[in-house]
Amino acid sequence: MQAKTDYPVHELIARRWSPYSFDRRPVSVDDLHAIFEAARWAPSSFNEQPWRFLLATRNDAGAFSTMLSCLTEGNRTWGQHAPVLALGVTKRSFTRNGKPNRAALHDLGLASANLSLEATARGLSVHQMIGIEPDRARQIYQVPDDFDVYTGLAIGYPADPTERLSEFADRDQTRRPRKPLREMLFEGTWNIPAASL
Repeated sequence: MQAKTDYPVHELIARRWSPYSFDRRPVSVDDLHAIFEAARWAPSSFNEQPWRFLLATRNDAGAFSTMLSCLTEGNRTWGQHAPVLALGVTKRSFTRNGKPNRAALHDLGLASANLSLEATARGLSVHQMIGIEPDRARQIYQVPDDFDVYTGLAIGYPADPTERLSEFADRDQTRRPRKPLREMLFEGTWNIPAASL
């Protein structure tokens, strides 16, 4: 579903969206590698690259089921149909000096955005979610103490609109609302829209 933007943006940004319904078609290894390569090239504070991703595909039913169990119940309902699931993880401190990395979540977001745009360019979609069970994921995947599991990702080809799961059809066909730019771009003082808007 193409976004109707107020100002012209790159087509990939306008085309990117987060479906709830996915086609069962598998994602090729080449596409998966390219998507995560795009994440690898995201900018990060001090080039720390604090993000890590845990991956499971439907090709390995046991591994997929295990990762699915790390999503909240609501996300498991639709996430079970995606061909690929992943968890986004960040390193809490800088490797260079052991100090807290306040930019770690920001940098995971940048990596995930790169990943999403590369997926969009390849005809895939990514649905990012905060609805995960981080403690369960930490235990299952033996995530080290200095890392936090923050996000879930479902990756795949969006389902044909006529074949969508009925319980999610409305969500997938509803326009993606966005706040107007004047509510997020301020100039001079807080909550005063930029003069050019």
